[in-house]
Amino acid sequence: MFLCAWNGAARWMKHCWSGRAFSTLRPRLVLGIETSCDETGAAVLDEAGVIWGESLHSQKKTHLDAGGIIPTVAQRLHRENISRVVQEALDRSGIEPSELTAVATTVKPGLALSLGIGLHFSLKFVRLHEKPFIPIHHMEAHALTVRMLHPVDFPFLVLLVSGGHSLLALAKGIDEFLLLGQTLDVAAGDTLDKIARRLSLRNHPECLTLSGGQAIELLAKEGDRLAFHFRSPMGQLYDCNFSFAGLRNQVTMAINKKEREEGVEKGQLLSCVKDIAAASQHTVASHIAKRTHRAILFCKSKGLLPQHNPTLVVSGGVASNEYIRQTLKIVTDATGLHLLCPPAKFCTDNGVMIAWNGMERLKQGKGIMSYTEEVNYEPKAPLGLDITSEVKDAAIKLPPLKLRINS
Repeated sequence: MFLCAWNGAARWMKHCWSGRAFSTLRPRLVLGIETSCDETGAAVLDEAGVIWGESLHSQKKTHLDAGGIIPTVAQRLHRENISRVVQEALDRSGIEPSELTAVATTVKPGLALSLGIGLHFSLKFVRLHEKPFIPIHHMEAHALTVRMLHPVDFPFLVLLVSGGHSLLALAKGIDEFLLLGQTLDVAAGDTLDKIARRLSLRNHPECLTLSGGQAIELLAKEGDRLAFHFRSPMGQLYDCNFSFAGLRNQVTMAINKKEREEGVEKGQLLSCVKDIAAASQHTVASHIAKRTHRAILFCKSKGLLPQHNPTLVVSGGVASNEYIRQTLKIVTDATGLHLLCPPAKFCTDNGVMIAWNGMERLKQGKGIMSYTEEVNYEPKAPLGLDITSEVKDAAIKLPPLKLRINS
């Protein structure tokens, strides 16, 4: 209901602003451009978060067919589609480039070849139209997207889980973050994708068009998570960092064993594939929930969260996994936090979140550059001030909490 009302209001406002009689009152508008990995996205929105126009080209099918993201292929597809995607967003918004207030583009972190395409296009665009440029940190954009949809005040705790990132941070401002924990090896999304690939889920009739993580979630609904026991990572380390490489090794060994028992060859499906999916998903969710639980307790012990309505924001592609959301809801219910997750379409990479981050910066006058300035992309870029060692030194042991999820 909220989204329907929001979209209705957006259409009404856009209609009102489009009239020439209101041209002198036109709000500030930001064009956001996203090319950090395998999605080419663009969107135009205003100060109220009303989306005037957006476009997105997904490379998912190409990379699914290839068995993983190939940077040179991602680069080529960004190059082939970025001009069209941006033009579609502008056409759907009904405005001309001259009417934009600024352009915001992801410049860090991400795949170098993909970031380069977005930045090169954007710099040409702002120089042609003489518009201010706002470089965007991809993870900051994920963290702040929720503020476009809900009145969330700083500070709040944020969990970002995606194909390439797993981290916990305290958001103190639009460009002020305290990093509480991050993955020490691979991310949650990448782990689920690789498990799905090892299980040959692309050959499962129900999973032909799904990403690895989506396939795991779908099959897990009918699986028995207790049929396999995978140890939750880092059980004896009392910090908020993540590690998924060991889990992947556990799952791989279990798959190897079952393939020998069933005489299954590579590419064929095991009879217990749904059980392995369920056990893998539960272990990933449990690990994420435990680290998040410790982050909440740490922030409370240090007085970092407000006493009234403290909030946990969960974003990133993996945040759309309903089982993981339910697991986190158990944690927030037990600790008195309000759990907020953007709709699934805003959890994955898109131009809207970049435009909104640009608008937040524009409002506060932070990080706005002239179109004449040079900007570089950064494939690796930390989020905020790293206090992970302080979290580790606190050595907070978790109270018992049963993570029982109804399928």
